[in-house]
Amino acid sequence: MIKLSTNKSTQFLIYILAAVLSFGSTVSYAQTPKGTVKGKVINAEGKAADNVTVSLKSTGSVTVTGEDGIFSLKAPAGNYKLSISHVGMQTKEVDVEITAGKTTVVNDLTISLNSSGLQEVTVKGDKVNRFKRKVSTDVAKMPLANLENAQSYTSISRELLTEQNLFTADEAVKNVSGLQKMWDATGRGGDGGSYYTLRGFVVQTQLRNGVAGNVTNSIDAINLDRIEVIKGPSATLFGSAVTSYGGLINRVTKQPFDNTAGEITYTGGSYGLSRVSADVNTPLDAQKKVLFRLNTAYTNQNSFQDNGFSKSVAVAPSLLYRVSDKLSFQAEAELFFGRNALNTFYFFPYGQTIAQLGVSRADDLNIDYTRSYYDKSLSQRSRSANYFAQMNYKISNSWKSTTSFTSASSFSNGFGPYLYLISKDSVSLNDQSTRNSKSTTTEVQQNFNGDFKIGKMRNRMVIGLDYYHVNSNQFFFGSSFGNAPLQSSTFNYSNFNKANFGAIYDAGNYGFTYPLIYTSNTYSAYVSDVFNITDRLIASAALRVDRFDYTGVEDASTGIKSGGYKQTAWSPKFGLVYQLVKDHVSLFGNYQNGFKNQPGADFAGNAFKPEQANQIEGGVKLDVFDGKLSSTLSYYDIKVKDILRADPAHPNFSIQNGTQVSKGLEAEVIANPLTGLNVVAGFAYNDSKYINSSADVDGLRPGVAGSPYTANLWVSYRLQAPKLKGLGVGFGGNYTSDNKVINSRSQGVFILPSYTILNSTVFYDKGVYRIGLSCNNFTNKEYYTGYSSVNPQMLRQYLASFAFRF
Repeated sequence: MIKLSTNKSTQFLIYILAAVLSFGSTVSYAQTPKGTVKGKVINAEGKAADNVTVSLKSTGSVTVTGEDGIFSLKAPAGNYKLSISHVGMQTKEVDVEITAGKTTVVNDLTISLNSSGLQEVTVKGDKVNRFKRKVSTDVAKMPLANLENAQSYTSISRELLTEQNLFTADEAVKNVSGLQKMWDATGRGGDGGSYYTLRGFVVQTQLRNGVAGNVTNSIDAINLDRIEVIKGPSATLFGSAVTSYGGLINRVTKQPFDNTAGEITYTGGSYGLSRVSADVNTPLDAQKKVLFRLNTAYTNQNSFQDNGFSKSVAVAPSLLYRVSDKLSFQAEAELFFGRNALNTFYFFPYGQTIAQLGVSRADDLNIDYTRSYYDKSLSQRSRSANYFAQMNYKISNSWKSTTSFTSASSFSNGFGPYLYLISKDSVSLNDQSTRNSKSTTTEVQQNFNGDFKIGKMRNRMVIGLDYYHVNSNQFFFGSSFGNAPLQSSTFNYSNFNKANFGAIYDAGNYGFTYPLIYTSNTYSAYVSDVFNITDRLIASAALRVDRFDYTGVEDASTGIKSGGYKQTAWSPKFGLVYQLVKDHVSLFGNYQNGFKNQPGADFAGNAFKPEQANQIEGGVKLDVFDGKLSSTLSYYDIKVKDILRADPAHPNFSIQNGTQVSKGLEAEVIANPLTGLNVVAGFAYNDSKYINSSADVDGLRPGVAGSPYTANLWVSYRLQAPKLKGLGVGFGGNYTSDNKVINSRSQGVFILPSYTILNSTVFYDKGVYRIGLSCNNFTNKEYYTGYSSVNPQMLRQYLASFAFRF
């Protein structure tokens, strides 16, 4: 049983969430009998038109098409004008007659592009749930509506990023219920990307359009259409290398379209922020078969600390070649270049207890919050380069083929300073550098998607083959520079610099060296079928077989490899959806699996098998009040078995019988309760602990599980007076409860205190141009995140942006 105990801050946010969930009870609807109008909007090429606004004029009935182009509206019986509109498209109106108690189907709704702006996710009009996404093609590796999907996931729209004045994926995911940042991106090759915790497990942003696309820098959002956070073990369709037991984070990129349009944005702000970005799209031929789009940005940002800084360049070109109605090719690249001196990371020395440290909370440390404690010359250069190519071929009306190739590489060279907490008043100055570290991931994936009937049963199927290759050639090394006081007016902190530390390395005085040279290959096959038993009862089943081949770590001096092994894993998945109200209320349940390959053998010589995580989840999904309220409420129970732990009977050996359980509740709401008013809210509770583990942690919450309670809220309003059209305001924030980043019987407990961070924005959007003013962390709260560490976060920051569209 889960016990919920909250403090006043948590209760306050829960009350807000409850109020939003219950707003629908106050909405009054006319008692006139209603009918339904349904249809599908397509573009000039015959493809489904996503995110198009469809409304019945002279009524309040408005919706937005999903990726399948389908819409559904309800209204009292009568004759209406059906209006179809989108930025970058010509508005179209169609006469429709609605009959009470019946469904009117409107066919052949084709819409064409004009030159008014970018065809992306900016929606025209205020009477819609602007932040909602109804359909995804990546979550299930097939087009599937949220209410048909037995899995929990969150989709963060481009509109929300724009309104909140966010320009990194790292910031955008704060809008996801239950997802908590642990560690900022460092940029180090083979690592470096931001770390989060979700459902009690560590997760990173490692997928792009459903395939491998890791970025070790902070991920610029200039090329993002949306971010999808898929919750729970997801190895069946995505494998184990890019997922965690808590879920995965998938970036969906902007796509070229057949019109010339663009947007140029400048953003300036506190701590020397200066950013310029551009999004330009154009056809390259008169027939508009070859389409090109370029997204690029340059960002210069100093730290809230005295010596931290970050300079980055993002370049993301994409090319689409439509050979025929059946065949198309697409090529994309994401190039991220960076130079940075990190914000300060505080770690706990190995073997030192929290009692020896003298304090057990971060706010009791005598830290100078705005001091780096090292010179900015201790910086590094980093690079992430992702290349993506895809061929789509329509085999028949029922089957299509998608062949994808992706290469994701990272590089870093330079310093990575960090501090060990010796006491509440002093630290040890240390460095972990990388020297021309490189890591490359290559993935080739072949999917066959079918949509067909067997008898009266509709089947939506994907059959896939996947090859995943990792080539690591990384070199880490480091040393210590001595101790320093946390507070001093006379100590020369600038001595901890490149010249002095470089001299230590030049003399060969390494505290440690750690080359990481290896290759691995994973060969996988999977099949998934989503089948309608009835029009309301939908079942799904999937299975993956995974063959992992690890060649072993190479000794840099001899070239000899050791520790290689091969392992086979099976990963099943099942789901069931019943729509209590067709297309509006779904009950869902799932069984999902994840796994992790484990090398080695126990004392008796028995080879270890893959570690397994199994999830049972159930809940309800809503899309009600003509789309004005979208919500997912769920309960999950994840059990990880076959965890390696120290063998108490045989030192230097491990046994494979450890367990971890993680249970929790999650609630997410995306609402449009009043014209112009939009709400995104979430709440999550997680109860995670080790079972049958070492005596040191048995029964305790893992130090990487994050805070038990988290909540997020964003409320925005666009003024409706004709003279004030385009003017809007937004307000919201995030709450997390106390976080035990150290939690063991031998070392003790160290807590990152709970915090509530509040943000606000004012914007004026007139289509051709947009002005935005924001204040993040406007209470100037000092707070910390951590991954077995203490990481100070950004203080109050003001931002101003101006965008011009053509």
